[in-house]
Amino acid sequence: MPRKKKAAVEEVPASNLLELGLPRAWMPRPHQEPLWQALLGGARRADVVAHRRWGKDEVALHWAAWRCHARVGSYWHLFPDAAQGRRALWDAVNPHTGRRRIHEAFPDIMGPEFVDGEMKVRLRNGSIWQIAGGDHYNGLVGASVAGVTFSEWALMDPAAWTYIRPMLLENDGWALFLWTPRGRNHATRSFEVRARRPDWFCQKSPATETEVFTPEQLENERSELVAELGSKEAGEARFASEYLVDFEAAEPGTYYASLLGEAERGGRIARVPMDPSLPVDTAWDLGIDDYTAIWFFQQAGREIRVLDYFETSGEGLPSIVRQAIAGRDMLWGTHHLPHDVMVRELATGRSRYETLRSLGLARIEVGAAADPEERVNAARLMIPICWFDAERCSLGLERLRRYRKRFNRATRSYAGPLHDEASHAADAFGAYALNRQAAPVGSRPRRDTSRPLAGPLSWMA
Repeated sequence: MPRKKKAAVEEVPASNLLELGLPRAWMPRPHQEPLWQALLGGARRADVVAHRRWGKDEVALHWAAWRCHARVGSYWHLFPDAAQGRRALWDAVNPHTGRRRIHEAFPDIMGPEFVDGEMKVRLRNGSIWQIAGGDHYNGLVGASVAGVTFSEWALMDPAAWTYIRPMLLENDGWALFLWTPRGRNHATRSFEVRARRPDWFCQKSPATETEVFTPEQLENERSELVAELGSKEAGEARFASEYLVDFEAAEPGTYYASLLGEAERGGRIARVPMDPSLPVDTAWDLGIDDYTAIWFFQQAGREIRVLDYFETSGEGLPSIVRQAIAGRDMLWGTHHLPHDVMVRELATGRSRYETLRSLGLARIEVGAAADPEERVNAARLMIPICWFDAERCSLGLERLRRYRKRFNRATRSYAGPLHDEASHAADAFGAYALNRQAAPVGSRPRRDTSRPLAGPLSWMA
């Protein structure tokens, strides 16, 4: 039986909205015009990466107000968390008019009711516009929504879009992504894909191409950031990210971003084929309720070839071995595992070392407990001799670029590694750098003859 075609959603014609004077007391500035015209022209998906003070939330707010009157529905403006949404938009005052921005966007003619506790606006026609935190996206699942803005997308959990997208597909709704770079992450990766798709409007807008700041103001900002962050390198990187929207700019406090930038410029992040005559070593960071990260390396003389990166969470060891190791036609070398792999688990009475051996892994080397700074220093020495496969290591490279120090707001200084989603990849990479045995130049490895304990993957030896 053929599927019924959805009934067209009733919308108020644009001419009627213009006659009402919507948007009220606001017009897009020249640098905002391409986005505004794309939205007026029917764009359902837009991704805009722009410098600070570009007016990203301003455009989104007035667009949502327009859509609230054009089509009755629910509309969300999501921030990384609700507190940021209150500061940045709900309580925001237009410095040029002295009026709250939400009052300008939703004038009396729309019959707005402002519900402060929920950061919600109810309109006379039945539409609802609301600010919410993207960190609680699970609480939004199942609702019916006609349009969503993701503000500060680079700082949000990308899973929010994963769960909200089906709701917009069903309702023929729109989505608007607004952000400023924070190193290479999900936002830069998705922008580069979307920019090649005809169904997306994408715009990259650095401060040098808009009228918001004068050259003198930009130079002053650069100088202020250098002074504020305490080093020319950190200040220049922050300026490049915040004002020049440079995807490659290193975040202040990162350990490896500048070294990986040099690798990129030197052509060492490219296609790296595997040499079947050389053994493949792996380096692991094992998580239980956290991420498990595995890197795949080959050594050719003094050169380190980084072939692949695997990451998962919430998986048991049999599943991890099946996904990451089994079935790969490789000459396996040494599997480098962290020291806690020897700890016996209460539930099974076995260590994860014993479990991995029973699953077929031969030549396991357990690293000694090491200070994080030792791993960092070893990795810094190894990166300049590494060649990374750009495609297979893309997620791992993103993790390494974002691995950074904790920032102490009280002392305004950095100290020790920050534990987040990037630290697992960095720990595994650093452990390999610390524990690897350099291969003599011109040497050719011999196939390992040691046998693993009997197990379902014992053919791998």
